[in-house]
Amino acid sequence: MGAQIGTNGRELIETNEPNLVEDQFDYSLPPKIKFDGPLYEEIDGELVKFDPKEAVQRDLVITDTTFRDGQQARPPYTVEQQVKLYDMLAKLGGPNGVIRQTEFFLYTANDRKALDECRDLGHQYPEITSWIRADKRDFRLVKEAGVKETGMLTSSSDYHIFMKLKKDRRKAFDDYLEVVEAAWEADIRPRCHLEDVTRADIDGFVMPFVCELVRRSEQVAPDMHVKIRLCDTMGFGIPTPGVELPRSIPKLIYRMTHDAGMPPECLEWHGHNDFHKVHANGATAWLYGCNALNSTLFGFGERTGNPPLEGAIIEYIGLKGDLCGIDTHMIQEIADYMTSLGVDIPHNYPFVGRDFNTTRAGIHAGGLRADERIYNIFDTTELFGRPPRVSITDKSGVDGVTLWVNEFLGLKGEEKIGKIKVHKIARWVMDQYEEHGRLSAVTDGELEEQVKEHLPDQYAKR
Repeated sequence: MGAQIGTNGRELIETNEPNLVEDQFDYSLPPKIKFDGPLYEEIDGELVKFDPKEAVQRDLVITDTTFRDGQQARPPYTVEQQVKLYDMLAKLGGPNGVIRQTEFFLYTANDRKALDECRDLGHQYPEITSWIRADKRDFRLVKEAGVKETGMLTSSSDYHIFMKLKKDRRKAFDDYLEVVEAAWEADIRPRCHLEDVTRADIDGFVMPFVCELVRRSEQVAPDMHVKIRLCDTMGFGIPTPGVELPRSIPKLIYRMTHDAGMPPECLEWHGHNDFHKVHANGATAWLYGCNALNSTLFGFGERTGNPPLEGAIIEYIGLKGDLCGIDTHMIQEIADYMTSLGVDIPHNYPFVGRDFNTTRAGIHAGGLRADERIYNIFDTTELFGRPPRVSITDKSGVDGVTLWVNEFLGLKGEEKIGKIKVHKIARWVMDQYEEHGRLSAVTDGELEEQVKEHLPDQYAKR
């Protein structure tokens, strides 16, 4: 125990070794999400306790809607592209089925061809499901496709029931139940998508409808129990405790699981990012009792997009504290493939953007040079095949140039070159800005030429 120094009534604990909080920040994994107490929410005048440790022990899964909602935000994928992405999703989620399901449209010949060819790959996970309108006529497509589960649109807010569907609540209620019964008659598990649920009358429509679904599910086999997808269609959901329904995610999940009796394994969250809360909302749904988080690759989806699948993967690892069979390298491989298709991934996009682990600040470069853990979120080299990089500008300083040179030459440990040996290159960089008025970053090719000129021996050995 180190010396203690009094500071305004508190004791500073001096130590000879740094406390790197490695029980949470194991650099070989995304940081672990650890809980030291329960979550609370006041519901119907009572303080309800949720145990996040218990939540982590549940069979949390990720589901995918890249080929359904994800295609509503871009030109349709070709059959070949869908098959390639499906194969990569299977490898990413691993043998334990962390990515448990994915859904397909059934309306065009290309939709059905893509589904058949994906199924022919023979992957157990993600299971292929479908999506239809709440229309009994669409079950012909589901039966022809041979899928065991289908989602169906069961809009839940009066904005949709009255203003879009031109129905009243009783008509919508009865029509939805008729389609659910048709699914059971066809031996297909129904998944009701409660569109716009965070803007719905929870007590006046949603709870009566869900309770009736649970009641009718008691008459069918357990593996045919209806599923509910809670659709935060406009991104109105809020994760913070104390918020009123219908926007409160904790209260909404509680009403589903405790009041309606919906099993957590039959509950799924589907969000949108209109208010920049999409990932936090999905993670909150997991913790409060919803087992499945619906997502798309890189968040591409209608308008502002859906929960990003790769974000859910990293969150999952953080909650479980283990890779659980996930192949994190596939995240970068999928990003590279999507980019080859012309998909624009922002340079600063987390985990896969060109610059997500690239620094331009000299003080950050100095930290990276001392120990990459200081300014890198986790071992991105090991998990993504992406070592931390530095982009050279007038803000990089000699530390940034030194880091770039050592990375370019592949020098590690005692082989690394110090700042003194690269001062001429650093001076050349500053001259570009101070004497020539440059505004853009220095390219790797330009820096390579400087290394070749000023460090010829090291350059020849690389």
